[in-house]
Amino acid sequence: MSEEILINVTLMETRVALIENGLLQEIFIERNNEGGHVGDVFKGKVVRVMPGMEAAFVDIGLEKAAFIHSSDVTEINSEGFEDRSNERKNVQELLRVGQSVVVQVAKDAISTKGASLTTHITLPSRNLVYLPRSKHLRISQRLEDEEEKERLLTQLRNSLAEEDMEESGGFIIRTAAEGASKEEFKEDIRFLKRLWNKVDQRIVKKTGIKNVYREAPLYIRTVRDLITPEVENIRIDNKDSCEEIQQFLKDFIPECEASVGYYEDDRPIFDFYGIEEEINKALCHQVKLKSGGDLIIDQTEAMTTIDVNTGGYFGNRNPAETILKTNLEAATAIARQLRVRNLGGIIIVDFIDMLDADHQRQVQRTFSRALEKDRARTNITDISQLGLIEMTRKRSRESLGQVLNSLCPVCEGRGTLKSVETVCYEIFREILRIVRAYENDILLVTASHLVVDRLLDEESDTLGELEQLVGKTVKLEVEPMYTQEQFDVVLY
Repeated sequence: MSEEILINVTLMETRVALIENGLLQEIFIERNNEGGHVGDVFKGKVVRVMPGMEAAFVDIGLEKAAFIHSSDVTEINSEGFEDRSNERKNVQELLRVGQSVVVQVAKDAISTKGASLTTHITLPSRNLVYLPRSKHLRISQRLEDEEEKERLLTQLRNSLAEEDMEESGGFIIRTAAEGASKEEFKEDIRFLKRLWNKVDQRIVKKTGIKNVYREAPLYIRTVRDLITPEVENIRIDNKDSCEEIQQFLKDFIPECEASVGYYEDDRPIFDFYGIEEEINKALCHQVKLKSGGDLIIDQTEAMTTIDVNTGGYFGNRNPAETILKTNLEAATAIARQLRVRNLGGIIIVDFIDMLDADHQRQVQRTFSRALEKDRARTNITDISQLGLIEMTRKRSRESLGQVLNSLCPVCEGRGTLKSVETVCYEIFREILRIVRAYENDILLVTASHLVVDRLLDEESDTLGELEQLVGKTVKLEVEPMYTQEQFDVVLY
């Protein structure tokens, strides 16, 4: 499996694309005027405690107050570590209004919701995640080889002992650490300890609401987190960023064999590799499948639904085999679309109904295997009797559509408009309401061009009968700035 990382850095934004066997798998976008905050550490102030929700709102200096649940709050003991006693305290015992609290952003603000916070501070490096207020050693669940897991844990314990860090915090061994040596662990430990000392000094010195730690720029974070032995090339279209990445790899991932190069062609890097086209496709409602079928993807505030269709063509083959082929292709395509679009939360997948239990198992296995490549945590159910798979995918940042799109000011996100006929009937009802309250002889209706045209054409007889019924004259006027649903009925 061949992978490439493409990085586009401009004055306005940074975009990173992960390519696998020539296909876009993930896209990360960070705009300079509204950068994400996941991983940032803040010294904030509690502004509201909600006992009924076991949660609180914390002001960390962002546009919206951030949210923290009591399960994400731990007390710090006299030694400076998290108190992990079994006694579960309620939010009123843990937080109070006006209290200063050090928190880390776990999820960025999404739609109308503010950022989600935790007091479990973590600082990542290439191979390790440092937990300065914990004493636990853990290992990524994605590492499956038991012998390698035991080797890594032994290497980490030895490294901590040699660096005199056994009682200085907890660590999580990352998936990227597979094959790492003791010396690499020691380098990461020293780096993380220096980093935490700087952050801790800022926490002590800073007063009020302050940002005390900012995650690395997007192009550094993604290189740090996405580099695997499968990555063969890294291409960056900004010379300064390219040099910064090369230095980062030299300092922290010297074993990296990927070719890192500055892209200086006149044609934009995302155009050259076809990424712009893929991004535009990922904003569409429909995804075409090679088999002739398609996916219909609908993202709402509550959940995302994905419907699989055959496209209406069965050819001369066995219909059951055609359905199986379409569902198998869809299973792989859906897993990719979840990553490209960064869809999270509750997801319902409606596969084409299959009567054969073996066919259902094949689709289930294919979908599960395809999801194994996803770095976001996923949980899926078996195919139900209705042919549905229910799943969740961890959401830590906005989806691609939420980043790049805004709500339509005309339909306000509904995706549909009231028909012209419906608006005409609403105008008739409004006329009936007004004539009961006022005695003017003339009423003026202002509406969009399409609505006025219908009132003068298909609805002209109805309008005439209404004028006779109420004994009033109704004048019509086009308002070019009105949307299809907007109108006014006023006294003339």
